Amino acid sequence: MSKPVLLTVDDDADVLQAISRDLRKQYGDRYRVLRADSGSAALDTLKKLKLQNDSVALMLVDQRMPEMNGVEFLEQALELFPEAKRALLTAYSDTDAAIRAINEVSLDYYLMKPWDPPEEQLYPVIDDLLTDWQAHFKPPFEGIRVIGDRWNPRSHQVKDFLSRNQIPYRWMDVEQNKEAVTLLELTDLEKPVLPLVLFPNGDRLVQPSNTQLAAKVGLQTVAAKPFYDLAIIGGGPAGLAAAVYGASEGLRTVLIEREAPGGQAGTSSRIENYLGFPVGLSGSDLARRAVSQARRFGVEILSPQEVQGLRVENDYRFITLSDGIEISCHALILALGVSWKRMNTIPGMERLTGAGVYYGAAQTEALACADEDVYIIGGANSAGQAAMYFSKYARKTTLLVRGDSLTKSMSQYLIEQIEAAPNIEVLAHTSVIEAKGETSLEALVLQNSQTGATETVPTNSLFIFIGAMPRTEWLDGLVQRDERGYLLTGGELESEVPPAQVWPLERPPYLLETNVPGVFAVGDVRRGSVKRVASGVGEGSICVQFVHRYLGDLL
Repeated sequence: MSKPVLLTVDDDADVLQAISRDLRKQYGDRYRVLRADSGSAALDTLKKLKLQNDSVALMLVDQRMPEMNGVEFLEQALELFPEAKRALLTAYSDTDAAIRAINEVSLDYYLMKPWDPPEEQLYPVIDDLLTDWQAHFKPPFEGIRVIGDRWNPRSHQVKDFLSRNQIPYRWMDVEQNKEAVTLLELTDLEKPVLPLVLFPNGDRLVQPSNTQLAAKVGLQTVAAKPFYDLAIIGGGPAGLAAAVYGASEGLRTVLIEREAPGGQAGTSSRIENYLGFPVGLSGSDLARRAVSQARRFGVEILSPQEVQGLRVENDYRFITLSDGIEISCHALILALGVSWKRMNTIPGMERLTGAGVYYGAAQTEALACADEDVYIIGGANSAGQAAMYFSKYARKTTLLVRGDSLTKSMSQYLIEQIEAAPNIEVLAHTSVIEAKGETSLEALVLQNSQTGATETVPTNSLFIFIGAMPRTEWLDGLVQRDERGYLLTGGELESEVPPAQVWPLERPPYLLETNVPGVFAVGDVRRGSVKRVASGVGEGSICVQFVHRYLGDLL
């Protein structure tokens, strides 16, 4: 934490130098001593300190200054730092003004000029003021501050990106936080545009993209080398496991993730059936542990970074990134995972996405849903985990399930927890047929598939955890996919396909190998995979042994 500030203001250069010298001599090891030669200059300094999230412990101000006297300055300064101690430097004739200031600006003390010797006339007074200030001082949050509007999709995007990449930040809603409004007023933006991201060093970004945020917080988005033994696309459990095993066995490994390490599993609020964690762990905890482990073995993690193309040239596989840069590798593992199915065909859903309608994002938005009624669409484990998480904050959480129960798709331990939770309700045979609201979600229209009856329920928050879609279109024409886009591997490869997708070698493909030799698929993106975290970790781990076999074939 940066040192709290002692600010002294005086238009007399000699006095200003003398008081600054004496303050630094006694307090410079614990406080930063700043000075200003006018009230307006001091206000500019305070505005910068406020934007930088610094603390001001004491303002020691001369009363007799042209344009703005000490009391007038303190009246404005109080709006910025109301907790700072306030003292006036006065001449004998100014004592009446100082006494009035006690009532007008809650003046804590006034000091007569000159203050020699400071050991008797200055330091005892300042010591008492600073001791009192320290007793009530609460250190400010030192990280990133995000000023935004809860119903702004761009604000949600920034929060979700920082949360999933486990970057601490403080959320400041302009509709509920007076300090957020003050900070916006202090910026020199002609028209404040949200979200506004403030950094500890005073820098700021307005409506930043994920790439801009990544660069600012120090995430790596550019590969350090042009060639790797093994490249992995996708940073979910399968990709992270492959990265750990590949790098730990000596392969130069790069992992490329388009959003945040952890993938869809990283958004899970609680995983309780993962081996070795009897009390469970969150998806973000699992991702954090895996990322630390991968980096310890030397894995390069590029995030956020997206792959847009793949081409094969002899023994090399070339990956084209979204910024146009190409990197090459001998072996490639596709751990692309899947994305939540969008419900954009339902009226209102697409328009209100990010403004009350969310895909996943339970951990990002849960606090904002305190004492509200929350609705969740989905009947699998991810929806159940989200429901249990929201039950800690929301007044009531309602699971909307198209089937007749949760038993077909949800683990029994979760079903039992949901049944035991007093503020969770499950509505079977129920779908959303419309989302209502102008600028944010205000209500949902529900329909019972058995009776056809409809009901409109008020709510500000809908979270969707249904189905999955592989994003593999960019591989079309090169890698075999089924009709839904899932990748085919091993013995499932088809023979009746276009010539470019025929298996070209005499040896049969390895278990997790696609029709392109040296290109493997693991995890949820592979057809026939078991959609569980442990299964993804297992596939990513064992795939590395087939990578070694393939690399051995090249020798």
